[in-house]
Amino acid sequence: MKTTQRPPAVAGTFYPASPVELERTIDTLLAGAGVQQGRALPKAVIVPHAGYVYSGPIAASAYALFALGAGLVKRVVIVGPAHRVYVRGVASSGA
Repeated sequence: MKTTQRPPAVAGTFYPASPVELERTIDTLLAGAGVQQGRALPKAVIVPHAGYVYSGPIAASAYALFALGAGLVKRVVIVGPAHRVYVRGVASSGA
């Protein structure tokens, strides 16, 4: 199966350009999220997507909730805006 990977459009602007620094930043944000064990797994979350410096901790607190569903969650659907080009209708992945 052929895979295509889109090059990062704003690396170094809204998140670190270095893959190592990006991974470290995400790990730090998720570790600081403080998700409580025993909490109910959400059916949906609304997550901000501004630069990590602006919304990183809030986004991490939402995504960290899904660690509670490790092994239980079978599908995650991400819906977001198209910032760079006009899209009529919905652009979706075949994955």
